[in-house]
Amino acid sequence: MSGALARFFDGDLWFSFKQSPVAMVATLVAAIMVAGAILAPWVAPHQPFDLASLSLNDSLLPPAWSEQGRLSYALGTDDQGRDVLSTILYGSRISLLVGLASVVFASLLGVGLGLLSGYVGGRLDAFIMRVADVQLSFPAILIALLIDGVARAALPRDAHNDWLAIAVLIGSIGLANWVQYARTVRGSTLVEKNKEYVQAARVIGVSPWMIMLRHVLPNVMGPVLVIATINIATAIITEATLSFLGVGVPPTSPSLGTMINNGNNFLYSGEWWLVVFPGAALVLLCMSVNLIGDWLRDALNPRLR
Repeated sequence: MSGALARFFDGDLWFSFKQSPVAMVATLVAAIMVAGAILAPWVAPHQPFDLASLSLNDSLLPPAWSEQGRLSYALGTDDQGRDVLSTILYGSRISLLVGLASVVFASLLGVGLGLLSGYVGGRLDAFIMRVADVQLSFPAILIALLIDGVARAALPRDAHNDWLAIAVLIGSIGLANWVQYARTVRGSTLVEKNKEYVQAARVIGVSPWMIMLRHVLPNVMGPVLVIATINIATAIITEATLSFLGVGVPPTSPSLGTMINNGNNFLYSGEWWLVVFPGAALVLLCMSVNLIGDWLRDALNPRLR
């Protein structure tokens, strides 16, 4: 491991990272937010989902710097007396979980179908690409809404729970975003399968599955890494949109989107902090991930070296 780390710190990627202040700041912001979400049970000032610790007398308190604010509630409280800062930390966990898991699912499905389509070709290639073309004609949010609605209707009502709802949400977002992985990997596979090392592997009798997995796949993963990094932010925004519309994460396991949806009901009555702070956290998280993806795209582009 030490040798691998030494090669990484001596490589072009680390040098490019050190030369990009934007990437360094974005990584720092993303790391702080991810660490805060992971360590929420230990770093959050309050336990927002412990009913025994909540009091309606503390509901709708403004931020601490306001006249009626309290130092114990730095960003104020919501309508149930929950600390907004603590709820953001806990809500970020759900948003990050859904975003990362849906990207992993979409990339596995898209890379597998793209690799198979590009290497095998023929009718299988035509079928997969026509399905991808049809799906590209619809916005991803509508695909996710459709899949989420069908899954919830198909599952028995007594089987519904928080984790099942999150799993359905991950699956719907993943199925809505696999196309760009498949098309990217297919294009790279069409180039790689005609190169000499693949022809040599065929001559010595290596099976097509081993050629795809051991030879072609490692050489088409560069663009996939960039797409996956950028799609994390897209998946988080999609989850927030679905939760804002009331079809995403259940209220008992709120995410940033659920918090924004709840705060929107009190926006015109003056409780602006219920929307502004969760919205700012969502913007910071997605912007930092997008900036990291933009840097990674440039760093892995050989034409820019």
